[in-house]
Amino acid sequence: MSIWFKKDLQLSDFSHLGKDTMGDHLGIRFTGLGDNFIQAVMPVDHRTKQPYGLLHGGASVALAETLGSIGSALVIDTDHWICVGQEINANHIRSARQGWVTGTAKPIHLGASSHVWEIRITDEADKLICISRLTVAILKKR
Repeated sequence: MSIWFKKDLQLSDFSHLGKDTMGDHLGIRFTGLGDNFIQAVMPVDHRTKQPYGLLHGGASVALAETLGSIGSALVIDTDHWICVGQEINANHIRSARQGWVTGTAKPIHLGASSHVWEIRITDEADKLICISRLTVAILKKR
């Protein structure tokens, strides 16, 4: 059973949400959608590396928050509600030096006033790079 507000949701319905954002600058592209997950990729390149040539932890967090925030926006009726990130944490497990990383966000909790998402970021060999948890507040539109 799908968690999405729009039951016939497709990638093309929300891929435009990343245009002219930090995610766009970092090269984040939405690539997957299932009944209970959303997925995106991000390059490990000059935009996302730190001075030692490793994937910057902040870039991983940006990918995680992008996925969880968009995920929440796709769950709610945006005519009546908005969602805003409230808290995020991340554990950086392994480094990445090149290629692409893939983030997969799945909800842990979808309540009326808050959502909690787990975001797993893996490298091209499917090794865990980072695991993050995002809490999103659901607020009535004014």
